[in-house]
Amino acid sequence: MAVNLASPTPDDLLAVPGVTLAAAAAGIKKWTRNDVLLVQLAPGARVAGVFTQNAFAAAPVQLCRQHLRQTHDIRALVVNAGNANCGTGAAGLKAARSTCEAVATLLACDATQVLPFSTGVILEHLPAEKIVAVLPDAAARLDGSPQAWDQAAQAIMTTDTIHKAASKKIELNGTAVHITGMAKGVGMLEPNMATMLAYLATDAAIAPALLQTLVKEVADASFNRVTVDGDTSTNDSFLLIATGQTAVAEIVSADDARFPALRAALIDVAADLAQRIARDGEGATKFVTINVTGASTVEEAHSVAKKIANSPLVKTALFASDPNLGRVLMAVGNALPALDTSKVNIWFADVLVVENGGRAGSYREEDGQRVLAPAEISMRVDLARGTAQTTVWTCDFSYDYVKINAEYRT
Repeated sequence: MAVNLASPTPDDLLAVPGVTLAAAAAGIKKWTRNDVLLVQLAPGARVAGVFTQNAFAAAPVQLCRQHLRQTHDIRALVVNAGNANCGTGAAGLKAARSTCEAVATLLACDATQVLPFSTGVILEHLPAEKIVAVLPDAAARLDGSPQAWDQAAQAIMTTDTIHKAASKKIELNGTAVHITGMAKGVGMLEPNMATMLAYLATDAAIAPALLQTLVKEVADASFNRVTVDGDTSTNDSFLLIATGQTAVAEIVSADDARFPALRAALIDVAADLAQRIARDGEGATKFVTINVTGASTVEEAHSVAKKIANSPLVKTALFASDPNLGRVLMAVGNALPALDTSKVNIWFADVLVVENGGRAGSYREEDGQRVLAPAEISMRVDLARGTAQTTVWTCDFSYDYVKINAEYRT
């Protein structure tokens, strides 16, 4: 059950001119729900992406990278849940290409203008024929409505308990600009580039070079700050789409006066989606925010925050609302072996638990238990060695995390 998180509804979402979507049921696994998504982009739309750094990058990830090197003129996406098409060799690449070719035929574009995505079980061959069979129906129902976005977010789920989508509207020079995104992912999750599968679209016009820079900045400020279990998936992919369908002139440079507002809005939506992922972590009962301040660099702060967030010992203690201070100290020390620990302070919520490297004199065990009992908890670590800081979102480890992953393939 997701932590303090409800499913979005079409009323929560906004259409993005230039994007149409349709979901279909191919029956890739033993389920009856939609598991294939087709997305069509209007001519002139710009697309930039970041992908997993895992050496076993799945066939669709390899093909996406190749197609994005070949053209900026991407016209469609095809996504399937239930099978990752990873570790499948030449047959996997052939299967991914066949889905791109089928989409290209239906939408009258080139196969290199189609980006494929897969999520699900690794080392099983993709039943591409099942996907190809339902694509004509999806193509006939392409729709840009909020309802279509809502159905799309549901179609890309695997072990997610709820679908994840969010929207925001801003004004640039008095003209409305729309942003809508969706994401999936609750396990095998520590993005090292972006997230499991995530798509963020705006009808603003953004030059290709700036869009590629922006997608990395958005990922670093959102999806790269979330972790469930510390494992970077073989299929992680994040796309940023700018359809250019508004009347606002193209933004070419970060020096453009309109750029900061657009960048901030895109990060807001992406961060919302990233936090939804942590709230829906497999078996999660707690949503955890970890702030690290006083670091020498942002990278240093990030390293400490991630070490805490990914520690199974910390995460299981949080599940039990157990203020086991030693586990947090252990994690911080492992991240920075040369740290001057005599200056480190740590808080659980507003309770000072570690002062100058040792147990705070004012700390009482019952105070630690009290602030770790709620479903939403926070901690802050001050390293006292600089001015850099970061925030990471994670969840606890419960009995259900083991059960879900033990039974994942059954």
